[in-house]
Amino acid sequence: MLPRFVPAMAAGRTARRAVPIAGIVTGCGVLLAWELAVRLFAVPAFLLPAPSRIAVTLATRWSIILPEALVTFGEMIGGLLIGSVFGIAAALLMAGSPRLERAVGPLLVVSQALPVFAIAPLLVVWLGFGLASKLAMAALIIFFPVTTTFFEGLRRTDTGLLDLGRLNRAGRLQTLLLIRVPSALPALASGLRVAAAAAPIGAIVGEWVGSSSGLGLLMLHANARMQTDLVFAGLTILVVFSIALWGAVGLLTRRLVFWAPDTLSPFNPQGE
Repeated sequence: MLPRFVPAMAAGRTARRAVPIAGIVTGCGVLLAWELAVRLFAVPAFLLPAPSRIAVTLATRWSIILPEALVTFGEMIGGLLIGSVFGIAAALLMAGSPRLERAVGPLLVVSQALPVFAIAPLLVVWLGFGLASKLAMAALIIFFPVTTTFFEGLRRTDTGLLDLGRLNRAGRLQTLLLIRVPSALPALASGLRVAAAAAPIGAIVGEWVGSSSGLGLLMLHANARMQTDLVFAGLTILVVFSIALWGAVGLLTRRLVFWAPDTLSPFNPQGE
């Protein structure tokens, strides 16, 4: 007789496989309704272009969109890597030093309370219009979710494991690296997935404030010329980048944190 959890595991895998199909069907339905509404109500293209017009723009102006998209994608990847590295380091330092936690923790909260558009112009002034200011902007946005989720995971280590470490006379550093960090990796994986979804925000905001290239600059100029179809084409590329980056980070974290598998679909918390 199979254990009770086997059917549940199979159902969870089935639900996860069904999620992309349901999402694709929903997305196609939204696009179809959008297309019909624009045609039925004769909405001007400069107000809201139809999906078919956006697809034509992507196909005919690909030579213009692709170079700018690659710049933005590079900023997203770079910001994700830099923000994640600094976020992991900050969480480890705060977990290893309670005094540092009390000193740095409030600053992290204050940094997130500041509006993004208030910080971006300063970064452009300090770092220029090039790649550095965009990487810094993306890294700042990514830094907070990675730091907070990883630190919370480090704080909530199973007390039984900590007691086992004390029985074996493990020092503070050994406890941190051999017990707390492995236990907190699932929480870090969640933070990285959130960071991957937020990666485009910093890059695009930085390009809007001041840039010489990128999708943000392209959309800004297109909006000023009332080329709404080009704006939506840029947004479409951003959505594709975000989904691809989120999926890649999710796949990588599931591979690395294999001992803590997902038991529920991320889009269906009840597993139904």
